[in-house]
Amino acid sequence: MLLDLSEILVIGVSSRALFNLEKENEIFQNEGIKAYRKYQQENEEKSLEPGTAFYLIKSLLELNKQADKRIVEVVVMSRNSPETGVRMLNSIREQKLDITRIALSGGEPLAPYIDAYDIDLFLSKDEKDVQTVIDSRACAAALIYEPPTEFNPKDNKVKIAFDADAVLFSDESELRYKKEGMDSFHQYESEHEDDPLKEGPFAKLLIKLSKIQEHLPTSVELSPLRLSIVTARNAPSHMRVIKTLRKWGVYVDEAYFLGGLSKDKVLKAFGAHIFFDDQEAHLKTTSKYVPSGRVPYDSKSELKKIEKEELAPTKNIMDLAENAKSIDRSNKS
Repeated sequence: MLLDLSEILVIGVSSRALFNLEKENEIFQNEGIKAYRKYQQENEEKSLEPGTAFYLIKSLLELNKQADKRIVEVVVMSRNSPETGVRMLNSIREQKLDITRIALSGGEPLAPYIDAYDIDLFLSKDEKDVQTVIDSRACAAALIYEPPTEFNPKDNKVKIAFDADAVLFSDESELRYKKEGMDSFHQYESEHEDDPLKEGPFAKLLIKLSKIQEHLPTSVELSPLRLSIVTARNAPSHMRVIKTLRKWGVYVDEAYFLGGLSKDKVLKAFGAHIFFDDQEAHLKTTSKYVPSGRVPYDSKSELKKIEKEELAPTKNIMDLAENAKSIDRSNKS
């Protein structure tokens, strides 16, 4: 009998997002697979430290104990082979994480297995895998940042925060703002506040999160799963967001329309287990306080082209600096 996952939130999390494997990854990058395999075997009984997504995963799995049925499944997805993955499997057992599904691809990309496991959300530190999933539109996906230095969940609630445009909603409004400016953006949003925004890459995830709240023992207002929108939008463009969520049948616990103010303090006060945004500028600061993930633009989108153009001067400066270092090293040798 096939398992019906239509009413279950399925998260695919890479081993590097779940556990802190940066030292191990550095060994792999600098010394190769043999040195990496040797190191992992020698440390098989040494438990791994939590990674950026650890507390989110742990807290979501705890919801199963409160619900009237199982509502969360987690699949750990790793490019390890079964042999090098033993340490990770031991760590899952030691941390008492209720995870039974594992994908060990032995060095192959993980993105092709998203559909096979019916994943709703893919969290990884591999940019290529995340971009491939976003381009395929198979599910929501985010590139996970380094963990904040002092993240401490304040209570036993699971708190997930989302940016609005290009994350929950399509990138149309964000594109209008970048091309036509703030005044044009506000005017259009006000004139179309009764027209639902189109779905973005995280829309279906939000809808599913809202649905699984129905299986928790309390009313939605008191749910242990709290959902928040933290966006640079402000009046008068906020009404279109609220009315869109209403038409989707989604209950969001909290919403913060910041009008250009920094998002980090709000997210710290909210105590987000994770925050999803599309812009590096926001995530550089939020990731210092709460676990954060970047939602890449579709490779074919206009925003992707604009992003590349904006990053080009910085990349050129970095390339020049690296070339200067190389010349300096050559002169000294």
